[in-house]
Amino acid sequence: MRLAAMGLAAILTMSASACAQTTPVPTTPNDYAKADNWLCLPGRQDACASDQTTTIVEADAKTSVEPFKAAAAPAYDCFYVYPTVSTDSGGNSDMVIDAAERRVVDQQLARFASTCRVFAPMYRQVTLAALRSVMLGRPSPGDAELAYADVRDAWRWYLANENKGPNNQARGVVLIGHSQGSRILLNLLKGEIDGQPVQKQMISALVLGMNTPVDAAGKYGSIPLCTKADEAGCIVTYVSFRAASPPPANSRFGKTDPEGHRAGCVNPAALLAGKASSDEAPLHAYLSSKGFGAVEGQSPKPFAKGLQVTTPFVSTPSLLSGRCVNDGEFTYLSVKVNADPADPRADDISGDIAVAGVVLKDWGLHLIDVNLAMGDLVALVDRQAATYGAK
Repeated sequence: MRLAAMGLAAILTMSASACAQTTPVPTTPNDYAKADNWLCLPGRQDACASDQTTTIVEADAKTSVEPFKAAAAPAYDCFYVYPTVSTDSGGNSDMVIDAAERRVVDQQLARFASTCRVFAPMYRQVTLAALRSVMLGRPSPGDAELAYADVRDAWRWYLANENKGPNNQARGVVLIGHSQGSRILLNLLKGEIDGQPVQKQMISALVLGMNTPVDAAGKYGSIPLCTKADEAGCIVTYVSFRAASPPPANSRFGKTDPEGHRAGCVNPAALLAGKASSDEAPLHAYLSSKGFGAVEGQSPKPFAKGLQVTTPFVSTPSLLSGRCVNDGEFTYLSVKVNADPADPRADDISGDIAVAGVVLKDWGLHLIDVNLAMGDLVALVDRQAATYGAK
């Protein structure tokens, strides 16, 4: 859930009336044959056709510009479910594409177009207003089953109408989600994929910013966590916290569930380096130059002294590294900022959720879960797709 779309501070100070369902959301199924019900579809200039150009800032502050180009004829697909971003006033969103939905695919999905065809359905998600109600200790006015049913229907429509390659052969697909989107993906994996014929088409599932409860063998149902880069049919999952600020006792992220299932953690950067997820590895982050404060539009910390960034994204090689940590009740991706006060680059990054200047440590780096390892995730799914294709 990318709370920066509105700002957590703004959410917590919204009028109570915003939590009431002012206009009932129709519960009839959506028709996903209608292009208007999709945020992103292949072959059109939509929300996923955004500029992903990146400024690379080296440790000595020398910069270069990394252009971006979508793949002309990718061999596999990506199906994405976005996090909680809707600023609609009711418990569930409508199906109108707003700026919030466009922003989140710009941050979390558009870069995958360099390797796959991207599909992102609109769905009647549980809104930020409903989240505010829960955070204030009130019942949620949102209908999570309605949100799931929309994504399930979009998935079924995609399989029936778009999942066809040469000679009518089924295409491999990567499933991607974050926060509420990941919770829905977990239900989709359980109800529509695990043990079904379509499981053979799953290249991998990226279940990000949400606890994936796994058994002692490291499996969610029959689907294992990924343990190496050249492996298909597995799950990549993590929640992220600063190494200097691990999850406090009240955090919901990374916590072992009441049945004793630990939250899974897969470090995509470590897998690409041929290491175990518990090993530290540099993260290939793509951070937004537009800012990730608790309030929309808040400027990020400077990336280097005197640097003016004109591209939408910034990448700072070797500044960040991560490893999966299993500590007490929590399992999470521990993110270290490799600060060097002697060099001109910034010694910290933006990404915490703060209200009235107070960082909410229980949320960790939830706002930038995906950005932190975006380069690794794109490279990893391409390796996984090669393994899938070789089969």
